[in-house]
Amino acid sequence: MPRLRLPAIFTVPLQLTRRGALYAGLILLVLVFVPLIVTSSRWLHATRIDLTADKLYTLTPGTLQIVDRLHRPLRLTLYFSQHATRDLPQLRSYEQRVREMLQEMVARSHGHIRLQVIDPVPYSDDEASAEGSGLIAANGGSNGERVFFGLAGSVMPHGEDSAGEEDRVPEKALSIPFFNPSREAFLEYDIAKLLYELNQVDKPSIGVISSLPVQGAPALGEQPWAVMQQLGQLFTLQTLDPDQLTHVDGKLKVLLLIHPKNLPAAAQYAIDQYVMNGGHLVVFVDPDAELDTSPFTPDITGLPAHASNLPRLFAAWGVAYDPRQVVLDRSRSLQIELSGSNLNHPAMLGLGEQELNRNDAVTASLQRINVSTIGHFDLTPTARTRLIPLLQSSADAELVSTQRVMDASNDPTRLLQGYKADNANYVLAARLRGTFDSAFPEDAGKPGFRGHSAPNAEVVLVADTDLLSDRLWVEPQTMLGQAMIRIFANNGDFVTNLVDNLSGSSALLSIRGRSTSQRPFTRVQALRNVADQKFLQKEQELEQELADTRRRLDELQPAKGTHPSTITTEQRSEIEQFRQRQLAINKELRDVQHQLNAEIDALGLRVKVINIVLVPALVVLIGLLYGWRRTRYSRRRR
Repeated sequence: MPRLRLPAIFTVPLQLTRRGALYAGLILLVLVFVPLIVTSSRWLHATRIDLTADKLYTLTPGTLQIVDRLHRPLRLTLYFSQHATRDLPQLRSYEQRVREMLQEMVARSHGHIRLQVIDPVPYSDDEASAEGSGLIAANGGSNGERVFFGLAGSVMPHGEDSAGEEDRVPEKALSIPFFNPSREAFLEYDIAKLLYELNQVDKPSIGVISSLPVQGAPALGEQPWAVMQQLGQLFTLQTLDPDQLTHVDGKLKVLLLIHPKNLPAAAQYAIDQYVMNGGHLVVFVDPDAELDTSPFTPDITGLPAHASNLPRLFAAWGVAYDPRQVVLDRSRSLQIELSGSNLNHPAMLGLGEQELNRNDAVTASLQRINVSTIGHFDLTPTARTRLIPLLQSSADAELVSTQRVMDASNDPTRLLQGYKADNANYVLAARLRGTFDSAFPEDAGKPGFRGHSAPNAEVVLVADTDLLSDRLWVEPQTMLGQAMIRIFANNGDFVTNLVDNLSGSSALLSIRGRSTSQRPFTRVQALRNVADQKFLQKEQELEQELADTRRRLDELQPAKGTHPSTITTEQRSEIEQFRQRQLAINKELRDVQHQLNAEIDALGLRVKVINIVLVPALVVLIGLLYGWRRTRYSRRRR
């Protein structure tokens, strides 16, 4: 049957129709796809995968719990001086890390958190707003500009509209004055803590039991100790009478037990059950409390008159503590003035950054804590708990009897006679963590009795009460007719951080320090160590030879006042030989230094070649191979 052929006139319009349909389809696809992308980027949150080794961009369960429980509208303002930090790449990189973490929390908050990022340029309203929010400016920016890098948080009234938001007075405002890159490990904790405190309606209640006059004597005109005044600004303090204490209210966020001496059994039972039920306890004991005003007569147990202990509870919790021992540390001794002379007191210690736990949120940002006649803690052989040190001595410490320290009060230099370091880092303050057993198992039949704590219970132990006293960290002074105090140690910050940390929720306490975003070049460091070992011996030999050469030259040089003509030709020749040898040794030393860096430079070159040349070339090659296979497959189908 013959096939019908269409005239050529119908062929071209048919091809044009197909091409037009294709173009129309492409235009329609663009008109639909572009608005869809814009809408999804604005209203939908993309799913992100954290591929970092330490999960730097993944919020911990504790933070997620705090964010999910927000019931008040919060406004966060991140102030960062963009222009002033253009020459500070490390700070700019850290700002990106802070901003990304804040954005992650905002995305999780379901609208409860609003975030605003502001560049407070000099002499602007934004700069004044940053200062008014409690932010601290750092010096050292470009052209001498001040650098702001902090977070201001506030609680806004319910039902506010965005238009009038700036004019509304916040119900509560807090801030992180400055994001210090050295505290990056606790970045998530600091931000989560700010959110938690903003979400709280009232100040947390803190209980205080003390045999020392920490609250002062208002009737006599004596002010509370500075540390208690500082705590009173952040917390509601409730003083508890140990003689009348039979129960500790579970609503107390933290209980401070300061210098417990001869506590009644009922008070010890109340404290024991407070801990068993999840309460947070901080115990300050002391081998010799210098502000204890009781008579110098040993108690019935034979302990020093001004010593304190909690033997029954410590034994049940697996804590070993002996108030008859004081830790000396001659390498950390404080200088005092006694009888017109300045001398170092080995029982009064200035603990620096090396003795503070840099991995704990309480002590990470502190620089110095002063203590006096401090004891130490350890665990008993049967302990089921563990000690996490907050303060430690140096390895140059020695244990001596409390009585010996008291006898040397008029001449502390006597404590250095026969000093022999124990080569041990004694634990001076610590977190005691684990499962606690009740110290009163015989009371198991009482209503509400609990014999064991939760598995992750925690008590903080401090073997000194003198660190709370004003004399070790503040000094009163008058400026322009106003009474002020000068702070010269972080004792108050240490206590405030402790209470602040323990008074938070269990979710906040579960947020521990994390790794930083600055990853070390471990391969480079390993090469450097190998190179150091390889060339160190040669460098030492050359240094020794250079020293001998210089000494020999000094011997050959004519003495002052000696005429140069008295030097023989042989001496001149020998001097010239030693000078030439000195130049040669200096050149060899420079060569050794160059060799030390040669392998590291070679590694850097290899890394650059891999990143700049090899990896892109490999990607291009894979793309070309893929395209070639697609083309070949298409040709086969035809």
